[in-house]
Amino acid sequence: MRYFLDTEFNGFGGALIAIALAPEDAAREPFYEVMACPDPTPWVATNVLPVLGKAPTARVEVASRFAHYLLHDAQPLLVADWPEDIAHAANLLITGPGRMKPVRALRFELVDPDVMGWPVPSAMPHNACHDAQALRATVLAHEARMAG
Repeated sequence: MRYFLDTEFNGFGGALIAIALAPEDAAREPFYEVMACPDPTPWVATNVLPVLGKAPTARVEVASRFAHYLLHDAQPLLVADWPEDIAHAANLLITGPGRMKPVRALRFELVDPDVMGWPVPSAMPHNACHDAQALRATVLAHEARMAG
């Protein structure tokens, strides 16, 4: 199944703050977790932290929940609209030198909603869960237009 991925992080190249997966099957619950951001950039403090909507969890626990969420899917494909989202998702699985959380054949796909045309706006910008759902809506609408 495809999962539409979004993350929030502490400025360009900064630490992961939130990660979300919106499954292609909207009947399945999304994955959404938040981590503490003890020293946010001014932009993150103003635009991201106020809309997280969830208390932070330790990174090690978020990593376990993330891997467990994907483990039952034989062929998960994470679709993102920004390269850092993919990097943060992959890095979350690393638990130490030469060690990672167990996952199946995890694949990633990078798309550009601006190229697709008519991006669906997020219901709550800079909230990873809402942004992942908007990405899902954008990609599925684009695919419907291309098929019809």
